[in-house]
Amino acid sequence: MSRVVSVEAVLPRHAYAQETITAAVAPLVARDPARAAVLRRLHRSAGVDKRHLVLPLEEYAGLRSMGATNAVFVREGTLLAEEACRRALAAAGVEPGEVDHVFATSVTGVAAPSLDVLLSERLGLRGDVRRTPSFGLGCAGGAGGLARVHDHLLGHPGDVSLLVAVELCSLTLQHDDDSAANMVASGLFGDGAAAAVVAGADHPLARAGAVGPRRTAQVVDTRSALYPGTTDALGWEVRDTGFAIVLSADLPDLLGAHLLADVKGLLAEHGLTPADVPSWVVHAGGPRVIDAVRDALGLAEDDVRESRASLAGAGNLSSVSVLDVLARTLDGSTAPAGAPAVLMAFGPGVSCELVLLRLEGG
Repeated sequence: MSRVVSVEAVLPRHAYAQETITAAVAPLVARDPARAAVLRRLHRSAGVDKRHLVLPLEEYAGLRSMGATNAVFVREGTLLAEEACRRALAAAGVEPGEVDHVFATSVTGVAAPSLDVLLSERLGLRGDVRRTPSFGLGCAGGAGGLARVHDHLLGHPGDVSLLVAVELCSLTLQHDDDSAANMVASGLFGDGAAAAVVAGADHPLARAGAVGPRRTAQVVDTRSALYPGTTDALGWEVRDTGFAIVLSADLPDLLGAHLLADVKGLLAEHGLTPADVPSWVVHAGGPRVIDAVRDALGLAEDDVRESRASLAGAGNLSSVSVLDVLARTLDGSTAPAGAPAVLMAFGPGVSCELVLLRLEGG
């Protein structure tokens, strides 16, 4: 097993109440008053109270091309990811030169050299650090990234891996597009970055109690699933104006139809059932997504409270979201040491990434 030693989420400094964002975004997206009224209703029902944006709100009116938005992504996304990495490394007591592997995931911008290379220079990682850049996992990137880091550490149990996710969802706003998907996205998604330090089983940091008073977690197992016939339900349409979201209203129903069997399958391999799991780390994909997970698994509303809190305070952070929920869970869980937890997130495919954890400390 590998061990999650630290998790840190970072949000940009420009924070706005949801109604303030709505007032600024509505005239950019929906010129027709009737459609603008729909947008305002969708924003009010998004379960979001506040979001953090990478740019001051007034600057979004001038961002209308893929080139302009991507340049902001590379510049600001690197800085935000660097801050998350530095915080996670400091919390774990790990120097940048001790990192053996870095997994970087994002789906809201592209860079070549990739973000892991840009971060390597800024953080001072070793020249021989192994790198795994990822684009396309979408909102599942935090969970999928943790799973792939675990896979790496099974083969390199003496290594330390750095997982980093950065998403600047606000840069994907499509002007003069009053489609339901764009209006929902304009009220749901926020910006942020997160980083986690994960140690292999043979590394000294893998010993329980090796790092401070904060709770940590062992990664026990993972599972990935692709749902057939759903490739048009979630993703991007790449336009000259940037990434335009593809978001089906049927997504919660898709999750409801498949999720229970996937979770039961993962847990059964370890002699567990959903009733044995006291902690659920659920991607804050939106109110209907959280509802679908709760209802499919027969959870109580209290089981998804950290996901609701993440959504309310920051919006859907795409790949960063589940790592933010994990950090909140490690800080707030009262489950006993050794208790199982299931982490989950969903992305284009439609895909589901599951990670079985065991909580430490408490």
